[in-house]
Amino acid sequence: MKLKFGITGKLLIWFFFFVSIFFGTILILFMNIQQIVNISENIVNNNFKISYTSKKMIENLLSMEESEKKYELLKKDIYIQYFISAQKEFDKNLSKILKLKKKGNKISNEWNVLATEFRGYSSNPDKNKSDINPDNLWIPEKKINKWFKTISKIRTANEKKIEAATRELNRKGLISSRNALVGLAFSSIVGLIGILFLSYSMIRPLRELLKGIRSISNDRFSKPIRVRSKDEFGELANAFNEMAVQLKEEERMRSDFIGMLSHEIRTPLTSTRESVNMIVEEVMGEINSRQRKFLEIASTEIGRICDLLNNLMQVSRLESIDLNIKQRSIKTSAFVSGCIRRLSHVVDTKNIRIDESIPSELPDILGDPEYLQRVFYNLMDNAIKFSVPGSKISVGIKPTKNRANLLFFVKDNGPGIPEEEQSLIFNKYYQARNTRDNIDGVGLGLNISKHIIEAHGGEIWVESKDNRGSTFCFSLPVAGRK
Repeated sequence: MKLKFGITGKLLIWFFFFVSIFFGTILILFMNIQQIVNISENIVNNNFKISYTSKKMIENLLSMEESEKKYELLKKDIYIQYFISAQKEFDKNLSKILKLKKKGNKISNEWNVLATEFRGYSSNPDKNKSDINPDNLWIPEKKINKWFKTISKIRTANEKKIEAATRELNRKGLISSRNALVGLAFSSIVGLIGILFLSYSMIRPLRELLKGIRSISNDRFSKPIRVRSKDEFGELANAFNEMAVQLKEEERMRSDFIGMLSHEIRTPLTSTRESVNMIVEEVMGEINSRQRKFLEIASTEIGRICDLLNNLMQVSRLESIDLNIKQRSIKTSAFVSGCIRRLSHVVDTKNIRIDESIPSELPDILGDPEYLQRVFYNLMDNAIKFSVPGSKISVGIKPTKNRANLLFFVKDNGPGIPEEEQSLIFNKYYQARNTRDNIDGVGLGLNISKHIIEAHGGEIWVESKDNRGSTFCFSLPVAGRK
């Protein structure tokens, strides 16, 4: 059974992992610092004391030897006092060193030997000056020299210990600094990797979800999104896939229903239209002018309903099967000019002028004339609907920068399309808010045009500002270019 971690679980796991590394680094650094403190403490409390005290003891021995020689020369009692004073100071310093052992510090055994030998020659400091016999006071020169050498030897060994301890102190300091830097760098790298990993594990499914949402908003149903994570994003992706499948099925059912309903309605409606036309043509007998007027109105409205049903059926057909595009080379200028001429009667009726910007020398386009004609009719018809009498419509063509496509545009001076609605107008049945109550139609023309242009390998879009008109543009591939 696979473990399932949510987003909170992942964050906690990575947090504890990072904290463990961080505090592990701190612990190692603390242990190194503790070792440094112990070494420093030993140097200060033991080695430095031995070094300082042994130096004083050497001075005491030299003072005793000097006092003895001066007494032998001058026979003054003051030198006996100097000798005793130096002897007592020597004993005092020796006791300080011996006390270090009692405190748990390691000292050389030679100090004990030296203490035994010295105290065998030491005079009693409580004796009065008159009781002191100089002949029994003095310490042999050979013995003093021996002690001097012993102390110097011990002191030299102690200096070496201080030097070694100092080197060890420096080494531990360098190790501590290096470990701290390595730990800091490793913690930073782990933290960065954790951030990148968690960001990727969140951004990747979010991008997939965004891609799926955009496909639905663009009226396309792509494959189910793939989110392999077992956390909340995975559950969200599964819910989204279920929703997309359900929407697609509902859309298919609605398209089938509309197609079926349109087909069923069109048959009796066509019969009704033909019957009305036969009456208007007086096949059934003469009619008066008033009857003709109402019959012509009925014929026009029936024709409008038939066109609406044709659009509904075409949309249903576009969604259920691929367009049967029969591409061939089309003379661009002649094709567009022909489409404009076919709408000239509608333009003249509304007193609208068409401003053509069609270069004479244009490469041929690759496409199906029947379907592309439908696109031009839809765009031109919309431009005419939204233009006020006496205004103009601009129709133009120009090549793109790479010369692989031609750019077509139809510009009107109508009310324009709000920016927040521009991404929605190519959706099925959508109509801009400012035209819903004033313009006939159900919002299928642009959706049909989009299907046709994209089936030709082109792209269609709109450029518009509120109350400044709209420009519908689309691109088509040039014949002979891949």
